[in-house]
Amino acid sequence: MILSGLVLMMIVMTAQMPARRVPVPVTLSWPDYFGNRVFLPAGNPATEEGIALGRRLFYEKALSATSQMSCATCHQQAKAFTDGERFSAGADGVLQPRNTMSLANLLWVGQLFWDGRAGSLEEQAVIPLTAPHEMGQSLQMSAAKLQQMPRYPALFRQAFGSDTITADGIVKALAQFERTLISANSRYDQYLQGKYQPSAAESNGIKLFYANNDPVRGTRGAGCAHCHGGPKTYSDLFHNNGLDSLPADAGRQQITGQAYDKGRFRVATLRNIALTAPYMHDGRFPDMESVIDHYSEHVVHSGTLSPFLQQPLLLTSQEKKDLLAFLHMLTDSTFITDPRFSNPFDNN
Repeated sequence: MILSGLVLMMIVMTAQMPARRVPVPVTLSWPDYFGNRVFLPAGNPATEEGIALGRRLFYEKALSATSQMSCATCHQQAKAFTDGERFSAGADGVLQPRNTMSLANLLWVGQLFWDGRAGSLEEQAVIPLTAPHEMGQSLQMSAAKLQQMPRYPALFRQAFGSDTITADGIVKALAQFERTLISANSRYDQYLQGKYQPSAAESNGIKLFYANNDPVRGTRGAGCAHCHGGPKTYSDLFHNNGLDSLPADAGRQQITGQAYDKGRFRVATLRNIALTAPYMHDGRFPDMESVIDHYSEHVVHSGTLSPFLQQPLLLTSQEKKDLLAFLHMLTDSTFITDPRFSNPFDNN
């Protein structure tokens, strides 16, 4: 059989090309009591290469218009991926209208941001990257900048099969990394696993968190679990938690247009709550004591107030201390020091 020179050359070139390495799938793990209602899109499976790329992009300042800030500027690992500010400043110095949320346990969140405007982490990533007063740069410009940087074409090839960097690849990699940010090793987790014996104050705090205040039956409780759910201390719901009679920020109503959503905001996770001050969508409360005082005595009634907050709790001083002791149990020191989530540029 006689082969033409062109065909022979193609065969030789193909034989010399290294076989493309298939990305290695990653199976995320979590405690059984977290449940399996997770958000894992079929079109963006987690891989070792995608997660590694996403971690690098999370800390990459070239994704901002000034090349001076990254996702990690406002989402710092030591603060459970918040920044300790009431309102974060964007690349242009303009303050954001709402407080920065923690990124812990996003795998279970189906409606992101305080108002739930994004339905996936891929969709969520686009907004801060491109918003004029956040990172302020188009995804096309970000892709072009990364394309000119030495390491990124190879990293995108390993993760997605092509040296050509795309907007889609950027948001997919970021989403893969953020889904790995699972916080599940607090003292509360160790208690649930039978590895930690709570103090008397912590035990009472746990009871107060889950119990309802019922004067008729003579039971005391803070009823926190109505909104904050079970062990994840989070529910994919929106509530008006009584901050104002006439909310200055319409919250969820801006997305749905429904009057009953006025002043409603996403229920934030309480995981690592001791590290994520200040609190509420507008960062009005500087510490956890102020938050507990609000729910105990200062809930403001309005037409859209959560049905679970209609009656004041009137917690005693000791009950407040016990509830605070439980909230401190939710701090996961391994989460805020885990090298898998740290800045990869610190090691280069």
